[in-house]
Amino acid sequence: MRTDATIDGSSAERFQGRWVSLLLLSAMLAACGEDGSVGVGSGQDPDPVVLDFPIAYTKGPLLDTDMQAQVNTDFRELERFAVGTDLYMRDRASPSALDRNITSSVTEEQGDVAGVEISVDGTRVLFAMRGPFDPNLDEDEQPSWNIWEYDIPGDTLRRIIESDLTAEAGQDLAPHYLPDGRILFLSTRQRQAKAIMLDEGKPQFEALDESRNEPAHVLHVMNADGSDIRQISFNQSHDFDPSVLSDGRILFSRWDNAGSVNAVNLYRVNPDGTGLELLYGAESHQTGTDGGRVEFIGAREMPDGRIMAILRPAVHPEFGGDIVIIDVPTYVEYSQPTAANAGMVGPAQVSATPNQVRTDALPSRGGRFGSAFPLWDGTNRVLTSWAICRLLDVDTATIVPCSDDRLTDPAAQNAQPLYGIWMYDPASETQLPIVLGEEGMYIGEVVAAQPRSNPAVIPDKIAGVDLDADLVDENVGLLNIRSVYDIGGVDTAVPDIATLADPTQVTPAARPARFLRIEKAVPIPDDDVLDFENTAFGISAQQGMREILGYVPIEPDGSVRVKVPAMVPLAVSVLDVNGRRIGARHQNWLQVLPGEELRCNGCHSPASGLSHGRRDSFASAHAGAQTTAQPFPGTSPAIFADFGETMAEARTRLSCATDCAALAPGVDVVYDDVWSAPDAMAEPSFAYRYADLATPPPTALSCLAAWTARCRIVINYETHIHPLWGLSRQILDVDDPNVVLQDHTCTQAGCHAPLDAMNNTAAPAAQLDLTDGLSEQVMDRFNSYQELLAGDNAVDDMLQDIVIDVGPDADGNPILVNVPVAPAMSVQGANASVRFFSLFAPGQSHEGRLSPAELRLVSEWLDLGGQYYNNPFDIPVN
Repeated sequence: MRTDATIDGSSAERFQGRWVSLLLLSAMLAACGEDGSVGVGSGQDPDPVVLDFPIAYTKGPLLDTDMQAQVNTDFRELERFAVGTDLYMRDRASPSALDRNITSSVTEEQGDVAGVEISVDGTRVLFAMRGPFDPNLDEDEQPSWNIWEYDIPGDTLRRIIESDLTAEAGQDLAPHYLPDGRILFLSTRQRQAKAIMLDEGKPQFEALDESRNEPAHVLHVMNADGSDIRQISFNQSHDFDPSVLSDGRILFSRWDNAGSVNAVNLYRVNPDGTGLELLYGAESHQTGTDGGRVEFIGAREMPDGRIMAILRPAVHPEFGGDIVIIDVPTYVEYSQPTAANAGMVGPAQVSATPNQVRTDALPSRGGRFGSAFPLWDGTNRVLTSWAICRLLDVDTATIVPCSDDRLTDPAAQNAQPLYGIWMYDPASETQLPIVLGEEGMYIGEVVAAQPRSNPAVIPDKIAGVDLDADLVDENVGLLNIRSVYDIGGVDTAVPDIATLADPTQVTPAARPARFLRIEKAVPIPDDDVLDFENTAFGISAQQGMREILGYVPIEPDGSVRVKVPAMVPLAVSVLDVNGRRIGARHQNWLQVLPGEELRCNGCHSPASGLSHGRRDSFASAHAGAQTTAQPFPGTSPAIFADFGETMAEARTRLSCATDCAALAPGVDVVYDDVWSAPDAMAEPSFAYRYADLATPPPTALSCLAAWTARCRIVINYETHIHPLWGLSRQILDVDDPNVVLQDHTCTQAGCHAPLDAMNNTAAPAAQLDLTDGLSEQVMDRFNSYQELLAGDNAVDDMLQDIVIDVGPDADGNPILVNVPVAPAMSVQGANASVRFFSLFAPGQSHEGRLSPAELRLVSEWLDLGGQYYNNPFDIPVN
């Protein structure tokens, strides 16, 4: 394959894909890094170290036929087809060993290979492969990614899933052997999520990631013969690079891409999908070169329990970054230790090599790493895919080594990367070549066929033994929050949790957190399933589409213990007495498996710079009950606690002696004071019920009667919000119903309609038109939606835009501008929509004009993001 630059005569021999000598190579490396950051000894034999184990690696074209980057510069785009990439083997990790293409018999050298893994006994290689490419087929008709296995002693290749029909049912990537013999992999199959879609009355489809770019790849497991495929993670964007920790848990990178969050962090989970938690990195992304933003990918455990990962931006023209070692047993973030290691300041991550590796796009003296595979042979050595630092001399169109004067030249440009396989030895701080780079080729992944001890086996949890069988039957799990007032391990209640929990000291009305809303992401199909415009999301698409699963009261101590649907992406919001969100939105997806109880201490502040998603991040700020078989201080003796229990735990434990009713959420927002002592003044019960609406409720009638895991609250503007404005709100004379005393209908003439009281054309009240009709700005939305959330220009009584003269221009002509009208509502939520809700407060102009149930409906819709539609299949099809 040709390149756009040639190699100068002094460097040509060095860059050929063959072994020359370490002396010559050392000179080349010295020119690239004169500080000696990559030490390679000179005067040694051509094979200074012969490693008596096989290696497997991927190699394919760097560029496509149009001379554009074929290897993705954005690692978050998984469905590449780098045609011509194959898997190669060498019987020894040596530059003089011969390589052989072990996949060309299937790919015909027109396929792609990625996600290479080795069995713990070193005899089998597991990988993903697709191909051969067919130039006569469209992109979506090309062969899919499948999982394959190569048996090294037997020199045999097999596809794990034998059935063509089953194999082609999804894109399968990044396989890994589980300790019990099963296979872990990424897939777009989304098997369990698709079953949930059927329960919701939707067709089955592969949901797109939250950038709506390609189907989300999430974790699945299957037997070694390809049977019993099960989804175990329910992220709405990609999960990446899974591997198995020595304790049997799965380590992987997760693209957290909900709402305002867009980051790839390290997570861990049990092989059955239970115990999902953040491991590291949510608050450590500004740790690249000069504080630049980086992500964490390609993570693998080292023998000492630390994690080795690649640190790089999501998009990088050279596809690589720095290798870092992360002390995850001690740290949650770069400078945040676990609770047991409080006082340590880090840093948690350090570069694995002395190379001066830049993570930005500037030339990197220490080259860049594409992948890393730590050995478990006691030497601490690492196999890497590494690209040496090279520059393009634009004047001569030649590739030249890096040098101080060239690196400091502002016009310095990176040459095309030249990745090869290298062995890094931390004891001597040397890198020795194993597979030399080839111009125009990308050698990206490598594994060593070395045996190692098998990680621990974590058996799948069993209903009735490890999991609550009744919850499994209901397809629900439990969410257990010790206190929403625990913010990053700090008691933020005023004056404190213990005082707030005592109704004799703080009345229920004075407690800020009253309800918890449980929310769910709505899967979005691609255009082949349903083609709709982005305007369907509304003013902002940042929150995607969301459904509400239910509500539950927050106990006086801030605790919650509630049923939630299993195997769906969950988020929660803490609400005030009006059912409106307080605090920031929850922008990370939780999950529970059937029968699982997910426990967390509390919440966190996004502005704190601290991470709380890992269970050992903080000690709980809420001690719970200090006695056993006694009521909580100042509360009813009907609810007694065990030592350390929260109020929610005590209440639900007693409830489950009969019907577990206290565990069930509801679609309505309902409060009953169960905690005040009999001789105390209890707070009156209140409820915001959908049954009190005169407009269509946003949930099934069956859910109004009894909550189940299938209940969904779906609010669409046209169906559920807009009808409120046209609803008759006349106050009639009790003695003569034909006499209208007052008319508070929003869209009556003289109010929020383009008519005055005499039905003549006039500017609507407050410049807010809530009548029927489509918007002139966005023709597939109602005008009322645009005016409420986007604002508009002020109009006169002829409905013409009002313009004002703001001064002459340079020629003395008047400058006329429109008069903007600020929107009454905000997609940031109900409590950010003060201009609207303040009108309905006691003593204000609109007091009583919307009922409590209606205000609750508008509040929750805005808290979700003010979407126009929250179900894509409710969008009219033209």
